[in-house]
Amino acid sequence: MAIRSKLTTRDDSASGAGAPKPSGTSAKREPTAEEKATRKERVVAAKDALKRSVGLRGDHVAPARSAIQLFLQRLNEPRQPDDAAFKDLLEAPFRVPPKKREQRR
Repeated sequence: MAIRSKLTTRDDSASGAGAPKPSGTSAKREPTAEEKATRKERVVAAKDALKRSVGLRGDHVAPARSAIQLFLQRLNEPRQPDDAAFKDLLEAPFRVPPKKREQRR
């Protein structure tokens, strides 16, 4: 007994307005030259911060380096940190957090 295909073809002329449009290359937004330059500068700065923070020690260094590596992994995502947040991200491994005071009673 032969197996019949239960899939049907979609009639393009009968498709309604709610039908999803096929996504092609025209849907992608091309970055401008200024955005490309900013991205390259940020990549160079992030890689430099990672190289300089290799020998540092402290409880704050590992999470800060992980945050920089996560930034580099997610370069293609649309949401990127603003300039102030990016600057803080790069300075985090080198900034020693203030020590917590113990409360004595």
